[in-house]
Amino acid sequence: MTASGAVAGLLALQAVIDGNIRGALLWLVVCQVLDGLDGPIARKIDVVIHAPRVDGYVLDLIVDYLTCVVVPVALLVRLQILPHEFQTIIASLILLMSALWFARSDIETEDHWFNGFPAVWNLVVPTYLVLNLKPNTVAVVTLILCVSQLTMLKFPHIVRVKEFRLITLPFGVLYIGNLFYLSWSYSNETGIHHQIASEILMSVFPLYIAVISFWRTFKSELEEVE
Repeated sequence: MTASGAVAGLLALQAVIDGNIRGALLWLVVCQVLDGLDGPIARKIDVVIHAPRVDGYVLDLIVDYLTCVVVPVALLVRLQILPHEFQTIIASLILLMSALWFARSDIETEDHWFNGFPAVWNLVVPTYLVLNLKPNTVAVVTLILCVSQLTMLKFPHIVRVKEFRLITLPFGVLYIGNLFYLSWSYSNETGIHHQIASEILMSVFPLYIAVISFWRTFKSELEEVE
């Protein structure tokens, strides 16, 4: 199931190459769903015991770099929503910083918070598109997220983190569902089918994640001082 994400990633990349933005967005949502389900299922059926020669953690990192970084960066360039003069530099920086993040030995805390922005560019880039952000805004937000990948800022794993799970998990599912709806209704001619409720949701969820991330980071620093 995890490895099949690579196939979905290839289909998303082919859609980007073909200029089929709707198809690329939909396949990226499929990748996100697969990534969200494979871990709980693997733990439920004890894959570590029954498939000891396959390292699911390494496999997940390989597939995630393709589906969460490479394909979204290709889509970002294809959409041309970065300032033209800085497009190649910023796209390259995403690939570089994300590669370093995936190589971190402290990628996750014991209570399943990620250290640094967890390279979910497959959610970030579609959000740029949905919110119709200006190129300069896209550039600034992207640079902030890139730099944050090598920091100790804590970002939640929306499935495994226990704090706020009753809010975060349903909110995250609603966010992915809304993204799927917007992707499904996307037209290469007219773009995103804008609806106020959908756009509010696409804005509020990232803000919610930012708030609890800063809360967890601040809490961690206080614990270290004590």
